[in-house]
Amino acid sequence: MTYANLVKEAKKAVKTVDAKTIKEHLAVEFDIEGKGEGAFYVEFSGNGVEVEPYEYYDHDFRVRTDAETALAILNGELDPEKAKAEGKFVVEGNVDRVSLLKDLLKNAEPEKKTKTTAKKPVPKKVAKKPATSKK
Repeated sequence: MTYANLVKEAKKAVKTVDAKTIKEHLAVEFDIEGKGEGAFYVEFSGNGVEVEPYEYYDHDFRVRTDAETALAILNGELDPEKAKAEGKFVVEGNVDRVSLLKDLLKNAEPEKKTKTTAKKPVPKKVAKKPATSKK
């Protein structure tokens, strides 16, 4: 996975977080090691969620991990507190805010898949001609 693809996938992962559920500002910097190496940040605010491919110097905390773990957390497939306890990532900064990240990601709506179906054409009704009588 390239760094550009990682940032794109991170944006996709958090786009369903409902801004109305965000009561506190939270900024998390992800420092990715290995494939997709680089830094990006996720910022939760009343205006929504932003993901940008930059370092965020005024972050609440920084996460050092690999791309797969970062995306699993952002997609809601991996509990950030559990991943931290298992050593899947290292947190630097205000570690108490990891639970807020978990809560914010929990409020994401699963992406709704829209099913497009083609409408079947309605056959036209053909009126029968009245029978004419021949004399």
